[in-house]
Amino acid sequence: MRGMYAILALALAASFTATAQMRAERGERVPAERLRGAGAPGVDIDLTGKWTFNVQTDAGSGTPTVTFKQDGEKLTGHYSSQTFGEQDFTGSIKGADFKFTFSADVQGTSLTVTYTGTAENKDSLKGSVDLGGLGQGTFTAKRQ
Repeated sequence: MRGMYAILALALAASFTATAQMRAERGERVPAERLRGAGAPGVDIDLTGKWTFNVQTDAGSGTPTVTFKQDGEKLTGHYSSQTFGEQDFTGSIKGADFKFTFSADVQGTSLTVTYTGTAENKDSLKGSVDLGGLGQGTFTAKRQ
């Protein structure tokens, strides 16, 4: 009986190793933490890369480009739009929820812009934006 358990344990270990190796060969990351609540169960989300945002506010709409760099739960990156120009930002991600902020000067007024959102899947985001207390809006985003 003990021999049968040992064989079963070896078979399971080989299966896990083979799965990890196959994922690595396909260029997939082996997830350290699984994303909950976004897309298919167990999908590993990394926001790193370039995204096109579609932002709607009371003051109008825009399509900024956002480039994320994710390191664990830490986000850094660059925001580019006609309204706020070129801005570097910092933020965080926990599970499917993320937040990033940057400071901008608009017509002589300095404000802090805060994006708060959720990864729907590895290529789609949605959420809200706060324009330093002067206005609010919503956004969707797609990975480029």
